[in-house]
Amino acid sequence: MMKSKRSSYKKLVRYSFRVVSVVILSVLMVGGCLYPVRNVGAESAQEEINRLIQENTNNQNAISQLQAEATSYQDAINKMQAEIADLEAKLQINTAEQNRLSAEIKRVQEELAKQRDLLGKNIREMYVEGEMSTIEMLASSNNLSEFVDKQQYRDSVKSKISESVNKINDLKHQLNAQKESVDKLVKEQNSQREKLAISKNEQSKLLSYNQNQQSDFNNKIKANSARLQELIAAQRSANFTDGGYYFIRFPGQIRAINPADYTYRDYGHSQADAPCPGPPISADSTDKWGYCTRQCVSYAAWAVMASGRSAPIGWGDAKKWVAAAYANGIPVFRTPQPGDVAISTNGYWGHAMYVESVNGNQFNTSEYNTNLDGRLYYRTRAF
Repeated sequence: MMKSKRSSYKKLVRYSFRVVSVVILSVLMVGGCLYPVRNVGAESAQEEINRLIQENTNNQNAISQLQAEATSYQDAINKMQAEIADLEAKLQINTAEQNRLSAEIKRVQEELAKQRDLLGKNIREMYVEGEMSTIEMLASSNNLSEFVDKQQYRDSVKSKISESVNKINDLKHQLNAQKESVDKLVKEQNSQREKLAISKNEQSKLLSYNQNQQSDFNNKIKANSARLQELIAAQRSANFTDGGYYFIRFPGQIRAINPADYTYRDYGHSQADAPCPGPPISADSTDKWGYCTRQCVSYAAWAVMASGRSAPIGWGDAKKWVAAAYANGIPVFRTPQPGDVAISTNGYWGHAMYVESVNGNQFNTSEYNTNLDGRLYYRTRAF
């Protein structure tokens, strides 16, 4: 029985020791240099921010593609509209020619009918005269010359009327042939115009659908952007609840720096995202550590180097520096010392500052681009 009690007592001691050890380790983790304080709300907000930013990027890419397609649709519509306009102009000319030929054919037919009437009348008269014998015609004539003249006149009139009828018939055939050709052309052009109108209507429908898709993506971007602003405000509040700053302590002996000696102080500056394309696309360029000149991270890297230590290379935006420091085995604290690089994770990119001195719960910094203008600032901040 006593052995059982002692065994239970030993187990209780070991369990208590473990609990105390966990508590002590937790305290060390909060105040120590190896692990950051985990803020679940802010981390979740950041994950959603990243997702929304990626969605907006994807949506903008989709809009760009749709805009290119819309341009193609509009070009096709414009081309078909030009072809339709050209066909309509030709149709107008050919329709006018069609009407002219129809009117000309009608006139020729009327003239042909008139000439045929004259020919018939003349033939009838000649038939009546033809019933007269030659002796009777001679008898009715004053002389032989008059008889000959009558005969020649009759033959001449008959010949002229016949010739006129033949010419009119030939003209009628020519006009009909021309009209058939024009009718065929007008029919073909009308068919082409109808096909173009159908194709144009299809392109217009595609363009309208395309524009509706663009509008949908723009609405999604607008909604995401509004949500982003809410999340950024929430993350800023969450970060500042526990002080909001992380202090990266680069190893090595620290010497004083003169912020005015910043190597890239006279270089260009813009808020263009990496990789800092430089002129003529943007005003800035890339420093020796892979950061955009006159940005906060470029100055912070220079300050670390100028103070006698190895500057971080290619760590990206300030917001990424804490994770990069852990990945590279560089300690991160929640309380500052002179020579630390202070990191604020607010906003999209965060902000990097060089700690010049510490006074109680405040620290003094030199920093660049605080107001996104590429200038040097001296600030006093609370942690």
